[in-house]
Amino acid sequence: MATESISGAQRAAILLLTLGEQDAAEVLKYLSARDVQAVGSAMAGLSGVSREQVVQVLDRLSEDMNRQTAIGVGTEEYIRKILVNALGESKAGSLIDRILLGRSSKGLESLKWMESRAIAEMIGQEHPQIIALVLAHLEPDQAAEVLGYLPTRVRPDVVMRIATLDGVQPQALNELDEIMERQFNGTSNKLKSANIGGLKAAAAILNEMETSREVELMSAIRSQDPTLGGRIEELMFVFDDLVGLDDRSMQTLLREVPSQRLVVALKGAEPAVREKIFANMSKRAADMLRDDLEVAGPVRVSEVDAAQKEILSIARRLADAGQITLSAGGGDEMVS
Repeated sequence: MATESISGAQRAAILLLTLGEQDAAEVLKYLSARDVQAVGSAMAGLSGVSREQVVQVLDRLSEDMNRQTAIGVGTEEYIRKILVNALGESKAGSLIDRILLGRSSKGLESLKWMESRAIAEMIGQEHPQIIALVLAHLEPDQAAEVLGYLPTRVRPDVVMRIATLDGVQPQALNELDEIMERQFNGTSNKLKSANIGGLKAAAAILNEMETSREVELMSAIRSQDPTLGGRIEELMFVFDDLVGLDDRSMQTLLREVPSQRLVVALKGAEPAVREKIFANMSKRAADMLRDDLEVAGPVRVSEVDAAQKEILSIARRLADAGQITLSAGGGDEMVS
């Protein structure tokens, strides 16, 4: 494994493996369910890690910590700052509560720790509006997985309801939270915010779905409501939209993308996207990438799609953290 190709999840996996079982388990307690899956998969796939790579991972961690720490900053403030910088304000909120206030995940929050198929089975018989509220509360990638397990006939209705969610009353969310909580026999945490759903949420969920299902869903939505379908489509960020990234954002993204995944993703990319990526690499790296593309054999469309989705997921994570800017559909709307 080349050091420069180590992804963020792999760096985290190497770090956890150096900590030992007890300390690693303590760290994992504070990760989201999705991050636990990503790091766990990376740990399972690690092989041939050299001592030099371990040292470099630890050195990078030390550098990151030194950049974040400031003289005179209290422990609680420090934790808040590094979490917000790493995850963005909205994503860091619930994690900060769990660490600093000792809260455990309950109600709707507890769904984020469940398997997507199990969530689909739990809510599959509910009214589409209830399903929409639940999916809008999940992270886009998990919501997309749950949506994929729901019956085909209800998917367009659910996505359209997510897109048109506006001004949901906190009381309604709290009642839904309490319904979910009763299934786990615990005490509900009152939800303070009703800022969920909307066009961006619908677009983000569709972005996370397999391309074939995404196309099928968008076709169904456009047939039922062409105006709404068009508004959702304008906000969807697809792989070809990477050509619109500014050079600094593209370079930041490329540092996080494993080289092997980039090769697979570019097998199905438009020439303009390829050239944009080549232009933001060193001449040597660009030449090596061109060579890898030439010698790579045929790749299944599903593999290309998966690699492109993975890179788009990294791009959205970086955008959420404020490290890059994404412009969807070539318009002025910003996706964060």
